[in-house]
Amino acid sequence: MKTFTGSNILSVDQFDREAIHTVFEVADRMEPYAHRKKRTRVLDGAILGNLFFEPSTRTRVSFGTAFNLLGGEVRETAGMNTSALSKGESLYDTARVLSSYSDVIAMRHPQSGSVAEFARGSRVPVINGGDGSNEHPTQALLDLYTIQKELQHQGRDIDGMHIAMVGDLRFGRTVHSLSKLLCLYKNIRFTLISPADLAMPDKVLAELDKVGHRVTITDQLEGHLDKSDILYLTRIQEERFPSQEEANKYRGKFRLNQSIYTQNCQSNTVIMHPLPRDSRAEANELDDDLNQHPNLAIFRQADNGVLIRMALFTLVLGVNNVIHHYDCPVQWLTSKSDQQGL
Repeated sequence: MKTFTGSNILSVDQFDREAIHTVFEVADRMEPYAHRKKRTRVLDGAILGNLFFEPSTRTRVSFGTAFNLLGGEVRETAGMNTSALSKGESLYDTARVLSSYSDVIAMRHPQSGSVAEFARGSRVPVINGGDGSNEHPTQALLDLYTIQKELQHQGRDIDGMHIAMVGDLRFGRTVHSLSKLLCLYKNIRFTLISPADLAMPDKVLAELDKVGHRVTITDQLEGHLDKSDILYLTRIQEERFPSQEEANKYRGKFRLNQSIYTQNCQSNTVIMHPLPRDSRAEANELDDDLNQHPNLAIFRQADNGVLIRMALFTLVLGVNNVIHHYDCPVQWLTSKSDQQGL
């Protein structure tokens, strides 16, 4: 990626290791603002169009939070039925109009390729917040950022690691995008655990093979996690199935709890999940008895989403090197931990 300023962020295919390093370096500099140690008004007056035509909690709110933390304002559209798309308006027309109201747009849409189609009509940079089962580039970046930070704490690196991906690898766009990013790294071992019908797409497997990564494919959890550095679970993407009954066939197929973790994983295996985790009894894919486990990184992972999205906003709007010029003190109480036990 030659330049960020004014660019769309549509696919992980845009990134090389240098670009990833740039995003991560800027994300590191966002920590004082995300943690409310100080604030900045660098995007004062700028408007984010937050267009989410598919259900979302973390991604939608974290995009908005990231922009607010940089001093900008957010205008939201949530749900297909509340937009003119439900009246037959094209993505191109929607883009032409809404981009005139915004300085940057974050968008999620249920159809693969839709965000790229929208971007062709937009007058401002567009960031892909997920397009169907295709890609989720900002999630992949925050996942990779989390992996790097978690492994660094253990004195290890991404190159040469072993990652186990578990669950719905067919429709899970997060694992597709993360796998593509990991093709930029060296000597990675993948263990892909899923029902045969929900296996990783051949296109992604071909990319892993092309760069020489080692891949093991299985439908069994037990016996395949003992050497993994990262355990990345995904939920069954029930919204991608032709019917609820079809999705229900796979719910609860793979579950992780404290006992299974202890029996099958290394003591320092990092547990990740893009969230939401399905905690309903029939699924319970990631048990609450792991909530206090030090290697459960799912909430650190979610926190990192704000840092990555702040970094991307500053980069595409060209303010990443002047943020500190707009620093202000924080006036309000910011730490809840100090209140615990009172």
